Amino acid sequence: MLSTDLYLRFGLDVVLGLITTRPADPLCPTDCEIEDWQAAGLHAPSCFRLYLVTLLQRDVRIVGRLADSDWHAVRQCVDLGIARA
Repeated sequence: MLSTDLYLRFGLDVVLGLITTRPADPLCPTDCEIEDWQAAGLHAPSCFRLYLVTLLQRDVRIVGRLADSDWHAVRQCVDLGIARA
């Protein structure tokens, strides 16, 4: 989940990125492999793709949590792909 606490406090939805078991070949600069995928609760080797969607909070089921190093890599992908004013 990429939403901040502030966003969650005032909205009904959450911002999510895509985690897939079918990475692009080659990976784009805004993709990253999830190194510690088993500890994150994923069932197979996976990759984050900067494909953002929103879902209602009630429709989201958390399966695990990324390791700090994987979360850092995901944040770098987001920073590379999203323009800031």
